[in-house]
Amino acid sequence: MFQIIERRMIVPNLHELVVEAPDIAQAAQPGNFIIVRPDEYGERTPLSVADWDREAGTVTSIFMQVGGSTAKLARLKPGDSMPSCAGPLGKDTEIENFGTVLCVGGCYGIGSLYPVACALKEAGNKVYTLLEGRSSYLLYWQDRFAEVSERVIEVTRDGTAGYKGHISRLAEILTLEKIQPDLIIVNGCTFLMMKTSKVTEPMGCKTIVNMNPIMIDGTGMCGVCRLTVAGKMKFACVDGPDFNGHEVDWEEFLKRRQTYNPEEVHPLRKSGCASHF
Repeated sequence: MFQIIERRMIVPNLHELVVEAPDIAQAAQPGNFIIVRPDEYGERTPLSVADWDREAGTVTSIFMQVGGSTAKLARLKPGDSMPSCAGPLGKDTEIENFGTVLCVGGCYGIGSLYPVACALKEAGNKVYTLLEGRSSYLLYWQDRFAEVSERVIEVTRDGTAGYKGHISRLAEILTLEKIQPDLIIVNGCTFLMMKTSKVTEPMGCKTIVNMNPIMIDGTGMCGVCRLTVAGKMKFACVDGPDFNGHEVDWEEFLKRRQTYNPEEVHPLRKSGCASHF
């Protein structure tokens, strides 16, 4: 059993989960993920690693409450336990001195982007961070990113923080901010990663995305997380989760992501978990 050290809602519908998992904490690297189950009947849910404390033996993840199992995760309290927490899984994010790197994060991807930004800064890069959301109250960890970034740029669709609009304004924003990135790394929802990749392709700037397909075992055995990259089949769990966003077949990926949407919503409505939030 894995003890819950902290579970709190940091912005509406997004939760910070801190789990006592010493072995995972010792081995975790930027870009890795874990797979957790909230109870014996919960599905296996992959969560990107957002932080870790090797001395305390804890691992932190940010998750969004979507279906029945994440609703169960959202009801856990400090002192509760989970039956399983597997990891660290996936390949580490490639870290070296690229020069100037723009880190783009949205939703739960803001959390998983943080260790990447820290490692890039430590490797000697000039790091800029762009956080995107529907409104200012959905952004978080700006203070953390400020410590490792030259600048933290905010983009909100309602204009309550930073630039008004969406990531489609990225090229314009980079011009206004006088930033010429050598590499762009994007973590967040599928739409954010897809849109950023399409915007940056004409710019000729390599764009790395952290893919989040449906997943079961996380070790390459089930094949559920397969996607097409540069015309070849890849497994996000063992070949990724990082891929070149300009090479991903986004249309296929979106269709696969939506396969079980009705099945995810049904147990949430039947469980009664939704009434608590």
